Amino acid sequence: MSAPRLLVVEGNTAEARARQIHFGGQAAGEGYAQLLRELAPGAGVDICYPADPGSNLPDSAGLDGYDGIAITGSSLNIYNGGPAIRQQIDLVRTAFTTGVPVFGSCWGLQLLAVAAGGSVRPSPCGREVGFGRRIRQTAEGAAHDLFVDKPGVFEAMTVHLDEVETLPEGARLLATNDHSQVQAAEIPAGRSTCWAVQYHPEYPFREMAAIFRRLRPSLVAEGFFLDEDEEEAFIADLEHFEREPGNKALAWRCGIDGAVISKAVRTLELRNWVERLVVPTRAARGRG
Repeated sequence: MSAPRLLVVEGNTAEARARQIHFGGQAAGEGYAQLLRELAPGAGVDICYPADPGSNLPDSAGLDGYDGIAITGSSLNIYNGGPAIRQQIDLVRTAFTTGVPVFGSCWGLQLLAVAAGGSVRPSPCGREVGFGRRIRQTAEGAAHDLFVDKPGVFEAMTVHLDEVETLPEGARLLATNDHSQVQAAEIPAGRSTCWAVQYHPEYPFREMAAIFRRLRPSLVAEGFFLDEDEEEAFIADLEHFEREPGNKALAWRCGIDGAVISKAVRTLELRNWVERLVVPTRAARGRG
């Protein structure tokens, strides 16, 4: 059996990607592609950049050649509109015509929701950053393939100011928490099935550390830290977790457990998408 072909849709502009790299992180698409290659050994993984002017984007025939499409996070706000956002909505709506399974993280969830007829707003609770707390599977979520082997209540790496306000018709709410009602959903759209989450199962600790560096000094002003020294200490803890994920004292101090600390558990949603949606759909299309 040949390996699947996957496409990563980078949600950020070139400027935003460069800024994340400047603070020690990775372009979102590169990190996503790297993880997908680990989860699906031998898979061919391409990246496209619909937020960049002049990008050569695949049409329906080109998208049909993929077995799965994954959408990264982004620093964009979808309600602001403009070419960088409009091109992504158009690309996703084209993907819906192909029957190719789609996964979205954070911005990816918001983009899928809007493209399928839902709405997004600034979160009334403000920013959710670092670790999304007590994310709870709904009854439908607990029985859904997205969450196979995932604890029913868990923490996850997250960073967002916006949230899904209204899910599209036919969508199923799979997880929620006290900050944002929609933390995970299945969205049927056209011929495609989309699984999406508001958090970032694809992030390693070093990426979250880079995000905190990039957001300085906003997080002090927003009340997440008393001062920049306290923020720097938290960033150091994230970097320490990257080197030593089994450090129990750090886990206690951050209030997290194996759902975040263990890479195998942290990334389960993406593994389940590959194994339980991409691979079966590929076989049903006569390609596996």
